[in-house]
Amino acid sequence: MLSLCRDCLQTSRSSERPQRCRHCGSPRLIAHAELGTLSVAHVDCDAFYASVEKRDDPSLVDKPLIIGGGTRGVVSTCCYIARQYGVRSAMPMFKARELCPHAVIIPPDMAKYVGVSRRIRTLMDELTPLVEPLSIDEAFMDLSGTETLHRALPAVTLARFARRVETEIGVTLSVGLSHNKFLAKIASDLDKPRGFAVIGAAETVEFLARHPVSLIYGVGKVFSETLRRDGYETIAQLQQADPTDLMRRYGDSGARLARLARGEDSRSVSIDNEMKTISAENTFNTDLRTFEELSTELLALCERLSERLKAKGVVGDTVTLKLKSAGFRLRTRARHLMIPTQLANVLYESGQQLLARELDGTAFRLIGIGVSGISAADGNDPVDLIEPGIARRNAAERAMDVVRGKFGKDAVIRGKLYERVKARAARETDKRDQETDDDQPHR
Repeated sequence: MLSLCRDCLQTSRSSERPQRCRHCGSPRLIAHAELGTLSVAHVDCDAFYASVEKRDDPSLVDKPLIIGGGTRGVVSTCCYIARQYGVRSAMPMFKARELCPHAVIIPPDMAKYVGVSRRIRTLMDELTPLVEPLSIDEAFMDLSGTETLHRALPAVTLARFARRVETEIGVTLSVGLSHNKFLAKIASDLDKPRGFAVIGAAETVEFLARHPVSLIYGVGKVFSETLRRDGYETIAQLQQADPTDLMRRYGDSGARLARLARGEDSRSVSIDNEMKTISAENTFNTDLRTFEELSTELLALCERLSERLKAKGVVGDTVTLKLKSAGFRLRTRARHLMIPTQLANVLYESGQQLLARELDGTAFRLIGIGVSGISAADGNDPVDLIEPGIARRNAAERAMDVVRGKFGKDAVIRGKLYERVKARAARETDKRDQETDDDQPHR
């Protein structure tokens, strides 16, 4: 059995699983018979947004932290302390507040998170060209054939990478190592946070057999219930089923179940898995119905979306407006752009036109704006010779970006958003004053 110490990165062989590293005495050991032969990994940052905020504000380290906002919004993520109270991602904020009333709540700062994500991705690219991002905080990596380059086994390279991210960037991550993507992703969830788990080829079928069918990616609550009614509650039962019968019952999904139940996944780590959509949305504390109210919220979202597009260095050629009524009915409307963009004013103009057509007296609880048709930005947006006003507005926005980069996001505020920003600042001042009052001794 090969053992790897995640602290000193030394390896050793033994007939039994050691309890501590023989070199440094650390208990943070990985020991597995196939540790030296596996090379497909899934890397997942631990409570990413919350970890970044705690890194930047050490006073939050031992406090339950929720990233989200509003009384009708949802939890973007939460730290592991908050999870002990039952708080989970995508949970309504009012429910999270009930479960953990003493939690610190911070609105998400996507520009900051994207910046940290790009630093981590840079470190990944130094290890292998085969990096497949899944989201802002997770990716597949294939380190096959990198032993000579790094003078280390893939497992050692990954442990070194996790340690480097923690020391240089200040966030932690968990690694899953296996012989295919399906199992690597499962492994990365086995030892969170700050974990490193391995699933070898020899143990695959036995490992999967003892888990419920919901472990298989894509089997949600509805499909799980369907499978349960048909007599399939565990993966072991799927393993024993006739693949032809599963295909007859569930079509292509049945064939997929038969393969994954046995741990068979032929997908390679793909560097062509490009992002398809980038979006931003907001759920209101009270329903809105007028054009002025909704367009103001839309402008704020377009600025946030533009900031994310610029941080990623990409543009999009299709704008999609999302509206959800007070009765939870969803409307989506899209418009294709002749020239791909990342500029807030272009996104806003397109979104406004889509919004105006939907105002029929309906009260809305949510508005969102997104772009698809994502591609790499190729420098400045082209000047529109037919309508020079567009070029002037675009140049003005680029100048605003420069000022904001030097002095902060609120250094330049669009007039339409001034009252909104001023109200936010007043709320933050009131909150600080209240915290100061709470810190004063009571007589």
